[in-house]
Amino acid sequence: MQTKQRDVRRSVSIIVSRGWLQLRFSYGGKRHYISVGLRDTPTNRKIAEAKAKLIESDIIYERFDPTLEKYKPQTALSVTTTAAPLPVPKTSLLDLWEQYTQFQQVHLEETTIIRDYGKIEKRIRKFPKPYLEDAIAIQAHLLTEFAAETAKRTLKQLSACCNWAMRKKLISENPFKELAQEVKTKKTSKVSRKPFSKECVAAIISAFEHNTYCSKYSPIPHSYYAPYVKFLFHTGCRPEEAIALKWKHVEKNRIYICEAVATDVRIRKTTKTDTLRYFPINEELRAVFDAVRPENPDPNALVFPARGGKEIDTHNFLNRVWRPVVEKLVEAGKVKEYLPQYNCRHTFITLCLESGIISRRVADWCGTSVAVIEEHYAGAIAHIQVPSFGLTDQTTLED
Repeated sequence: MQTKQRDVRRSVSIIVSRGWLQLRFSYGGKRHYISVGLRDTPTNRKIAEAKAKLIESDIIYERFDPTLEKYKPQTALSVTTTAAPLPVPKTSLLDLWEQYTQFQQVHLEETTIIRDYGKIEKRIRKFPKPYLEDAIAIQAHLLTEFAAETAKRTLKQLSACCNWAMRKKLISENPFKELAQEVKTKKTSKVSRKPFSKECVAAIISAFEHNTYCSKYSPIPHSYYAPYVKFLFHTGCRPEEAIALKWKHVEKNRIYICEAVATDVRIRKTTKTDTLRYFPINEELRAVFDAVRPENPDPNALVFPARGGKEIDTHNFLNRVWRPVVEKLVEAGKVKEYLPQYNCRHTFITLCLESGIISRRVADWCGTSVAVIEEHYAGAIAHIQVPSFGLTDQTTLED
């Protein structure tokens, strides 16, 4: 009589418990469960099937391990061969910077975020190795691609970002902490606050009014910008405030300065000091307005618009109009040295102080502080002598 052999091919079943694979089978009158140690995925199921076949084979050929150790998943301690360590994922500097920027948005001007923080983001995106762990390589890249001063400023910003990330428990250390200090830059003097002399001012205004250095191919004559240039010299107004001025801000005897436009990002905002101020209109300034005022000006129209009606791009004006004109005047010996358009402000402040106007009044007109006036323009008032009040009796002195 032929003995019917038990079919063991199906004696080991694969089951799923809470997403994990298990093997279930009976042997020696007992039911056994063995965890495979793997999640239920198509790939892991193939591994489980292979282990199930191993158990079935061992049962058939009578080499089954009753302790089940042979069929349990191997732990790290049971592995005899040394496995290569898994690479530690690097920290994305761009991710950190974006989080830092988002945090700063509630504390800083929109123009600062777009202009300054946007520049850093663009640089990070071009780093060959944009990871926190590659700080040294980033320092080397910045010194290769940018001037030392730019590299130093960027490293300072990245260090500030990492300090913030440490406070937020996003990272454990700041690899940029001392990298900026290692960058040596040339010693430069403070921002030049040199003024133009009265004679230089007259030469500059004349060159604009008469198109002295204007190319015949220029689409816009330099004389178009003459009122704008005069306004800068006569008010000490910041260029971004001057281009933002609208007719509704110009009253009969005073100007209401309350807005500024950063032309690189085309955003209108409050002035640099977030304060509004009034500036008195004298006869010279009144003549400037009379020269550009339409018959019935739209209150929301710009006083000094670019061709097309938008704000003058101060950056383009500086490089395409102002610089060529002033440099030609320097060559002609009519201006001592080249100074940018912002020095129209320094010129106004200096001339006011030299005329004896008190620092408090000048500070109010120009939207700055007395401390700034006295710290940076002390040279303009150093020549002022103590006045003689005639209080001493001359006959007494003769005796």
